[in-house]
Amino acid sequence: MPNGSMVLAFGYVSIIKLLVFTGMFFLWMPLVNWVHSDAQAVRSRGNFWAALVAGAGAGTLVIWLLAPIFLIGLLIFIIAVAASSFAYVVHRNSRVADFERILTAEHIKSLFVDENKKIAKASKGIVLVTANGNDVPFPKPKSPEAIGFQTTCEVFEDAVWRRASEVVFQPGPEEYSLIYRIDGHPFKQDPIPREEMEYFLHYLKQLTDLDVNERRKPQTGAFTLKKDEESFKWEINTAGSTAGEQVRAKRLDEYSMMKLTELGMTEEQVQGLQSLKELQKGLIIVSGPKQTGVTTTFYALLLNHDPFLNDINTLEKNPAAELQNITQHTYKLSDTGTSSYAQKFTSVVRMGPNIVGIADCEEEDCFVAAIKACQGGRLIHLATEASSVIKALGKVMKNAGDKTAVLDNLTAVVNQRLVRKLCPECKQAYQPNQALLKKFNLSADKIKLLYRPGDIEYDKHGKPIYCEHCQGTGFLGRIGIFETIIITDQIREEIKQAKTLHDISTIFRNKGMLYMQEQSISKVTEGITSINEVILEFATAKPQKKKTK
Repeated sequence: MPNGSMVLAFGYVSIIKLLVFTGMFFLWMPLVNWVHSDAQAVRSRGNFWAALVAGAGAGTLVIWLLAPIFLIGLLIFIIAVAASSFAYVVHRNSRVADFERILTAEHIKSLFVDENKKIAKASKGIVLVTANGNDVPFPKPKSPEAIGFQTTCEVFEDAVWRRASEVVFQPGPEEYSLIYRIDGHPFKQDPIPREEMEYFLHYLKQLTDLDVNERRKPQTGAFTLKKDEESFKWEINTAGSTAGEQVRAKRLDEYSMMKLTELGMTEEQVQGLQSLKELQKGLIIVSGPKQTGVTTTFYALLLNHDPFLNDINTLEKNPAAELQNITQHTYKLSDTGTSSYAQKFTSVVRMGPNIVGIADCEEEDCFVAAIKACQGGRLIHLATEASSVIKALGKVMKNAGDKTAVLDNLTAVVNQRLVRKLCPECKQAYQPNQALLKKFNLSADKIKLLYRPGDIEYDKHGKPIYCEHCQGTGFLGRIGIFETIIITDQIREEIKQAKTLHDISTIFRNKGMLYMQEQSISKVTEGITSINEVILEFATAKPQKKKTK
């Protein structure tokens, strides 16, 4: 009797072999159809790959039928079909995102996992809410939205936990760098692959109702993250660049109104500024570099006056908060076609308020208008950018164009910085170096200990153990450092005689004004901040010298 695969002998056909052959045939045909449709879905050559798998199967079917041993023919058929299919899988996996790849360890593991539960776990207990106030449902598992949703939850849950006020995504050739801004300082995080970022950005734009196809023009949207009965609102800004689309997320916390006593001033400084609350005319200058809390001090000084006894108005470009019982005017984009910032300020003054605050005062005509308002019997609070009391005063005198008019109305000058406060839970005391004390004019007899951020501890597996309060940064919040001078009649007469700003600085010094550096060292000796934090703050605030050719 011959040994063919399914030889008809004496009218006998092997039913088992026939069933195996038929079964393999009907498994092979759907595989060919799947390869064809899947290759088209991943934008590959569907006809080529389908023909390759079909040809491998058809050719080995013939060999199988002619093979003298059934099992050898079966083995040849399985190897040929599997090899051609595997070649296609390797090809298609190289063209798709990680979560779309098949026959990988993750894919095989996912076959035994409830994908809906996996999505719920990836949410980390977060509920995302659109700008319109609608809760966002979980995306469909194994979809582009799923990978974007997961990245959104991972990044913003971590950003909230680390107390980040801003999250910045910067495009690079292979990946996006991720930076958190915490207590005013940048902290680099693990980068995000470009491919993953594409899904994330697409999902984020849908969440914030932005145009998903617009990659060049700036766009602004917002969403809310809810977790553990807390809500965190984020503003999203996107803009195109040559390297790719930039993304910046800013946490919109409710603005915290502060009193003069809460800003970080010394008791003497607070008393000096509080004594101005009954003034009805004059000029108060509030200054500091960008992002140093000038707006907070500006508001605190305005609220120092009784809003029920005074008509208080402000002009601002970007109000940070709504001030109770104070009329706030905003200079909008629509105003630029009809009036300048100074003209808008003049129109506010004409309404008759006795106290007016002007923020963002940088243009020359704004300073001129402010001094004219003082001469007209108004009390003006003027906020501007400057790095010291002397430079702020010099800036106002130069731009107003009338030194005498400025000094006749000058009432007080305030300048400030912000430094991070050491975390009270993990800060560490240390014995300072004597040379360091001498450098900062500190008495070695009086200063026995200073403080610095605590070191991060590690468990037995080498995993960092972060402080639950500061999340490992060593700092918790920020506090202001102030330079202030109250202008008395005696000081006014002396500075009128001064010929230079250096002379004015000497007069202020002789009248007891402490420099910013001295105030900051006081915060160091009290254990509020560290010496390195102060050095860093004043080093970054120094203007860069222009290079000479």
